[in-house]
Amino acid sequence: MAHALKIGIAGLGTVGASLARILNGRHNKLADICGRPIEIVAVSARDPDKDRGVDLSGATFYADPVALAREADIDVFVELIGGEGDPALSAVREALSRGCHAVTANKALLARHGVELAGIAEEKGVLLNFEAAVAGGIPVIKAMRESLTGNSITRVFGILNGTCNYILTEMERCGLSFEDCLKEAQRLGYAEADPTFDVEGNDTAHKLALLTSLAFGTRIAPDDIYLEGISNITIEDIRAAADLGFRIKLLGVAQRTDSGIEQRVHPTMVPKDSVIAQVDGVTNAVAIDADVLGELMMSGPGAGGDATASAVMGDIADIAKARPGHQHGPVLGRPAVHLETYERARMRSHEGGYFIRLTVEDRTGVFASIAGHMSDNDISLESIVQRPGENGANGDRKTVILVTHATMEASVRKAVEAISADGYLVGKPQVIRIERPES
Repeated sequence: MAHALKIGIAGLGTVGASLARILNGRHNKLADICGRPIEIVAVSARDPDKDRGVDLSGATFYADPVALAREADIDVFVELIGGEGDPALSAVREALSRGCHAVTANKALLARHGVELAGIAEEKGVLLNFEAAVAGGIPVIKAMRESLTGNSITRVFGILNGTCNYILTEMERCGLSFEDCLKEAQRLGYAEADPTFDVEGNDTAHKLALLTSLAFGTRIAPDDIYLEGISNITIEDIRAAADLGFRIKLLGVAQRTDSGIEQRVHPTMVPKDSVIAQVDGVTNAVAIDADVLGELMMSGPGAGGDATASAVMGDIADIAKARPGHQHGPVLGRPAVHLETYERARMRSHEGGYFIRLTVEDRTGVFASIAGHMSDNDISLESIVQRPGENGANGDRKTVILVTHATMEASVRKAVEAISADGYLVGKPQVIRIERPES
């Protein structure tokens, strides 16, 4: 049997501790599968004395993860610290620069510095694996980087944040507000004390940026993503969507158009009978549209210590199975130096149409005014629903729900602004895109 693969783990939180338990508890099985033992020889964490439920007494402790990456006698550096900057950035950079393989679950780091780090890895002839950075335990990175090599991908989209999917699922299931469901998600550990990064769509955007690069061979472009979170979704939106045959999901969508690549993250209405609509709770799902394969849908646990550790373990196993002299494939599907400059697509008509919810004063001429503003902006309406007296204590308000045919978002926003200027709108209007996946 080949010599042991020596691992250094930086970060012993939920994921790091779970990974250590897998490596220690399944040592013999992993050795058989990988053809060599895998040993943890160095670790780094904030608290060296914390009980993590796993024996790490045989590993050298480093207070500084950068020192571990630079000095430890390791073959693979596993970064589970988090954050787009230091110490994670410097530690991964050090490890790759000295010729160590690296494995990371850090989507924020890769979204900002992935092209640079990929370049270092390819120059040094080592691997930079990051399956756990997108969709937790779903093997979407390997599928896109290896299995779909013969395909031309036209679109990739999915539910990439378990916190948001849990909240939207519970709002529909229990009839509770966004705020109440968020509190429950925090109590259960699905949401952080400060949930902004998740609920405002930033986490999904980082993951989408990586999928976009893999799908279309472009440089990672996290700042070129239209971004909208779920904090403005109300129970009224959830109910209206159900009445119209839709469910609301936070989707990340990237697709190739004739003018460039479109990337967007936003709440989306999807038909109840579509596959993506059936993905509930903290589960993630990724769909890939390809010319040869057609549509591939993968779903599974998107977060949590065990799911993420499982993906990290898979990356380590791939490195353990590689033999000396083996030519490693490019980190992002294409060599970093050959990645194309990201070209943001021009605004175009959204084929799925839009859902617009307006709460208005119940007075003569309001409905005609709304219809007029839609017509003035060349917006064709698929359906109009009025709900008399739904929101006013004395029945003096109406909820008006409009579903448009394909149209430009700028036209929708302009029409809604004109309606607001007329003075009969109560509260903020709601505008949600509609997607109609093939399955």
